[in-house]
Amino acid sequence: MKKALVLLVLLAAGGVGLWYRYGGGDAAVAFRTTTVTRGDLLVTISATGTVEPEELVDVGAQVAGRILEFGKDPNNSGRPIDYGSVVEQGTILALIDTSVYESDVQHATAQVEQAEANVQRAQADLGQMKAKLRQAEQNWKRAKELGPSRALSATDYDSYEAAYQTAVATVAVGDATVVQAQKTVLQAKAVLDRAKTNLSYCTIKSPVKGVIVDRRVNIGQTVVASLNAPSLFLIAKDLRKMQVWVAVNETDIGSIYPGQPVTFTVDAFPDEIFYGSVGKIRLNASMTQNVVTYTVEVNTDNKDGKLLPYLTANVEFEVAHCRDVLLVPNGALRYTPPQHLIAPDARGKILGGGAAGAASTQAGESGGPESRPAQKAGTLWVQDGRFLRPVDVRVGLTDMIVTTIEDGVLEEGDVVVVGEMEEGQVGGAASPFAPQVIGRRRGV
Repeated sequence: MKKALVLLVLLAAGGVGLWYRYGGGDAAVAFRTTTVTRGDLLVTISATGTVEPEELVDVGAQVAGRILEFGKDPNNSGRPIDYGSVVEQGTILALIDTSVYESDVQHATAQVEQAEANVQRAQADLGQMKAKLRQAEQNWKRAKELGPSRALSATDYDSYEAAYQTAVATVAVGDATVVQAQKTVLQAKAVLDRAKTNLSYCTIKSPVKGVIVDRRVNIGQTVVASLNAPSLFLIAKDLRKMQVWVAVNETDIGSIYPGQPVTFTVDAFPDEIFYGSVGKIRLNASMTQNVVTYTVEVNTDNKDGKLLPYLTANVEFEVAHCRDVLLVPNGALRYTPPQHLIAPDARGKILGGGAAGAASTQAGESGGPESRPAQKAGTLWVQDGRFLRPVDVRVGLTDMIVTTIEDGVLEEGDVVVVGEMEEGQVGGAASPFAPQVIGRRRGV
């Protein structure tokens, strides 16, 4: 009898539970809902970049030496060139010790003078050689007229001929010596020019008009110019025009194009939005921890001078902008009710269901190409008495919070379900046989 009584109690409890779950218990379910709204949707790609001057000039030293002093600030007489100094083209930035290079110039000057003196000597020697050639030529002429005879022996005849030939060869050598001496002068002058050029390099001048962004040397410091010129100053040509160098993930780079509108903020002015446009996509991608990124140059105006070099920028690339469209929260597309809450005539007839909406939403949240117009199938749920009825829609763009819906029967202000909550959690009476679960929800 006891066993039979316990069995009857368990069967009764189970029957009550099944009735509550699939029968009259449905009345105890309260749904969380939201409304379909109409508005604008802006789809963006987020990335981080660095504010950079549009054009930078790195001023280096072409000679080695010790920094003696800096030039004078053109806008503040008496103050040396420093960070933030505005300089003109040709402004003296720094002076390097010239003692070594002045000695080289003096040595090269002496070499030029010596070479010029050698030219004069070679020309004088050539004059003597030509005089001897004329004498040998006259002697040889008379010897040919007399010929070998009693008045001129054969030996003397041969001697005059040899003397003439020797004089001719000597003059040719003299001409070559003069040419050689002249070329030596040119070589010495080239060495002098190089020495003077090196001496001029001791005065570091600004090649452009701009602003000193960085000063990388101090007075007394020795710079060494070998294979690479040491950098002394970094000059920005025009800080009224800036760029933001943005690292964009390879999954998003297909949505970036030149001229694309861009907005960004910087931590220095968190409440202000700056505007720009894509100028260039650099093709030299970089890989960090197996993540490939491309650098995108964003051009922006900085007439007010607020943007400083090397600020960190939080950038939003405008991928698409929809105006006056129907919008629903992404949670409504991800929600799929349990079978017992679906209207009986709709059970088993769900084509896309919540899965399609979830797939579309997840694709949009990934920030990939699916964030652009996708036209995927989705399902929303509307309340029909104590049951839910599916409404098939076409979903479009998403900003990871809301999604556009198209080609559906819903209108602005319609109520859709995003989840359900047991009435026991919203203040109603719950079955005493139901477990008391606080905050149990379905959907998002």
